[in-house]
This record gives sequence, C-alpha cells and structure tokens, in this order.
Amino acid sequence: MFRTIENRLTPGPNTKKWIDPIFRVLISLIFIIGGLGHFGQHQMMLDRMAESPWAGTVDMIGDPSILLWLSGGIFLVAGLTLALGWMTRTSALLLFVTLVPVTIAIHVVPDSSHVGPLFKNIAILGALLLIWARGAGAYGLDNRSL
Repeated sequence: MFRTIENRLTPGPNTKKWIDPIFRVLISLIFIIGGLGHFGQHQMMLDRMAESPWAGTVDMIGDPSILLWLSGGIFLVAGLTLALGWMTRTSALLLFVTLVPVTIAIHVVPDSSHVGPLFKNIAILGALLLIWARGAGAYGLDNRSL
C-alpha cells in the first residue's frame, strides 16, 4: 500500500526537469534578500551582533561592520549566481562557508527564541551541500554549450 502511494507521488519527467531550477531559486532567495538586508539594515544587524555572546570573537576576527558588508556581498552575488546555476558549486560552497560563522555568531545563543532560526540555517546548510554535490542540474548556465 505504501509503495503504491509512493509510486503515485513520483513526479513525471516533465516535472522532474523543473525541480533543479526551482530548488536553486528558492534556496537562493534567502541569500539575495538576506544580503540586501546586510546593506539596508546594517546598523540593526550590527546591534544584533553586539548583543551576541560571540561578539568578542567576532571583534577578534575583524571589524564587525566590514565583516557584515563582506558577508552581505557574498550572500547577494553568490545567491544570484546560484539562482542562475552559474558557477553553482563555487556559489554553494561560498554560501556554506559564509553561513556557518553567521549562524554561530547570531543563532548559537542561550536565547531559546533562536532555536527555529538556528535549525532553519542548519537545513539551508544541508541544501547547500546537496547543491554542491549535485551541481546546477537542469537549466543551469553551467550546462550550456559553449
């Protein structure tokens, strides 16, 4: 019975070819919007960083404002290239490497209200690993003929 249900839910070939670009775009949106937020809500994000128990560590790494500009730029550019499926593996890896310290600095805190956002970021990290492993998939610019 369960196998029959699973078989009926299996997408057809026409649906399957659209999953890759939809997946890339949906994942990339959080980085594009978030990257814009690093620029448009810069002071508010700096204030959140200052309240983090990791603020001292962030200060040791570098100027929080510069780090915020840098991560925002990476989120924006790599999010756009990920959506297009261009330099897909590089984009996914850059986003992964940038998201890990952001997640630690902002969401690994004693405040229980950060549990949801923490696990949202962990899920996104998993999606980025999947994209890194699989590549652009269907309709990615990485697959175009030169």
